[in-house]
Parts: sequence; structure tokens; C-alpha cells
Amino acid sequence: MSIQTGLQVFLEHREKLSGARVGLVTHPAAVLPDLSHSLDALLVSGVKIHAIFGPEHGYLGYQPDATEVASTFDLRTGLPAYSLYGEQREPTAKMLSGLDMLLFDMQDVGARFYTFISTLYHILKTGAAYGKPVMVLDRPNPLGGYPALSPLIDPGYESFIGITSMPIQHGMSVGELAGFMNARLSLQADLLVIRMEGWKREMSFDQTGLPWVSTSPGIPQLSSAYLYPCTCLIEGTNLSEGRGSTLPFEVIGAPWVDGCILSEALNELGLEGVRFRPTYFSPYFSKHTGEICQGVQLHLTDLTRFQAIPTGIAIIQTVMRLCPQFQFLDTSWEGPHPHFDLLLGNSRVRQQILDGDPLEKIPAPWTDSLAVFEQQRAPFLLYP
Repeated sequence: MSIQTGLQVFLEHREKLSGARVGLVTHPAAVLPDLSHSLDALLVSGVKIHAIFGPEHGYLGYQPDATEVASTFDLRTGLPAYSLYGEQREPTAKMLSGLDMLLFDMQDVGARFYTFISTLYHILKTGAAYGKPVMVLDRPNPLGGYPALSPLIDPGYESFIGITSMPIQHGMSVGELAGFMNARLSLQADLLVIRMEGWKREMSFDQTGLPWVSTSPGIPQLSSAYLYPCTCLIEGTNLSEGRGSTLPFEVIGAPWVDGCILSEALNELGLEGVRFRPTYFSPYFSKHTGEICQGVQLHLTDLTRFQAIPTGIAIIQTVMRLCPQFQFLDTSWEGPHPHFDLLLGNSRVRQQILDGDPLEKIPAPWTDSLAVFEQQRAPFLLYP
């Protein structure tokens, strides 16, 4: 079965934008099923794109994570290409000058700490402040449409990797998130979401019939996206999460890890939907650059049974038990708290791990908060 994205629906069924001067917020993964890009398709259809805006990694998608991106000009069209991950993380008055509206078309990966939804928040906020309507061309959540067991964000732990309180796996499309944030955070943007056709909440991305295009250097393939909510937790530690290797977020390790012992210990836990295989890798950037790391590769066996956040915590607990060199990072480039705390949205989980709490105890409080979130998001769901 093949669904239609918001871009396809807009191109086929909607009237054009009546000469409106448009700022397009996009990146390389915003494609049609034939892999032609959103920018090209919109220009061919007669949409008057006057500026491009790019998120983290840039509108061309090649910059490493957490690296400031400079504004530039698009080489093919000559359009200004403004960075929203540099000196500014939201459009300025100068960037918006001469624009009538903002059009958002990006493929998200379905995890709260992937920064594209924070960029969406700033687009809504800025659109409201400057009276620029915002249109979101919806795309599927690759992890499906149901939230998974994970904590919400405590007050004071909001950041660009957690813009507002929601589970790590929120189970919402970008269009649904736009409606949710616009209302819940009182942004008051003039918002229109162009819905997908044919998407159902139980669908993972491989069931959509759409081609997967790398959303950033760290998510080169669909399996990376499926594992990202789990292994991104490693980002808050001195373990490598595989950045700088050919399998980012699919391998984890360090020079002081014994991959055979670690894989055996993790497989003995009987974690659902995943198996662990010993592996070696040598990152060419990021943590442990140029060093030979031992660790494990995660192999998904059943995505529907895989519990990403508890599995990530189990990996950290096991490494900490086996490796005295393991440490949580003390700081973060995204805020005043340790990076792991910003990823989880609180300091409790890190403290529970340090205190040696059993795995089954840590997620227990999340069930009630997840039920509250289900009620909060219900009015903004657009699909069955």
C-alpha cells in the first residue's frame, strides 16, 4: 500500500497559493515517491518560493549534528537559504521580509529529541508573531502513530532537544504536532495542515510504500531511524552511539568495552524485539575518533514488540556494571543540565541508574503520565 504525503495531496488537489510569496522550510528527505524534491515540485507547480529555510544539518542535510550552519544561497535557484540552526534558531524579521507565508515540508523521525519538531515550534511561534500563515505538508511518523513507554519532560528541562513536554516516542505526525503545539503552547499561528491520504496509526514507515531518504548524517537508513529513540540515549554518556561509523545509532561501544561479553549479557536479559551481536568499529569523527571500539550492533527482530527507551536504559545499566570506565557526560551543548537528563527530560532516570535500581522499576511511573498525554493529544489527531 502506498500513502500520499501532504506534498502530493497539495500538488494534486489544492488550489495554488494565489501568487503568495512563500518561505519553504525543508531538507533533502522532503521528496515525492519518484524522489524528486519538494522545492523542485513546488516551483514546477507554480508556487512562488522566495526563500528556503533549513533545520539542523542544513537545508542540504550534510552538516554534522550540533554544528552551527551558516546561511547561504541555493546554487541551483539562487534563492536565499537561511539557517535555523546557527546564530538564530527561528526566522528573523529580515528573513521574513517580503514573504507572505511559511510552508513546512520535512520528514521527521518520530523522536522528541530529534530537533526538527523544535524548528517547527519556532516556525509556528515566529509565524504568529509576524502575521505569516503557516502551512504544514504532513508526512508519516516512521515509528507509527502510538506513543511508547517513555517519560515526559519535567519543568525546567525544556531545550532544543525537548521543546515541550511529550513522550520521547510521541506517535504523532508533524502535522498533528503542529496542531498540538499551536494550541497547547498558545502560539496562535494561522495554521493549515495538508493531511496525508491513506496513512494509519499502526503503520511503520516500511508499510507506507514511500521511499526512505536519509534525514540527516546520523540517520542514513530506515533501520537507523527505528533504533534512534533507543540508542540516542547513549549520546549522554562516554560511549559512542556509532556517530562517525557506517552504522550510526545501530552500533554502540568504546575502546574499553568487550563486545562479546556485552552482547552475551544483553541477550541474557531477554529484551523483546531485539538481539545484540558483538562488533568492532572505528569512528572517523565524534567520540573516540580514530580508536578501535568494541561494542554491539542492535538487530531488530520485531519492531512492534521493541521497547526503545527501556532497552536503551538496559544497555547503559549493563555497560555500567561491566565497565568501570563508563560515565555520564556532565554537560550538554543544548542546555544547563547533563545531556542525558535533557534527553530524558528529568534527572531521576540517571539517578536511578546510578543507584542501581532494577530495570523494571524505572519505567513504572511513566504509565500514568503517558495516559495523561494520550488525553492531551487526542483532539489533535488527524488519522485513524
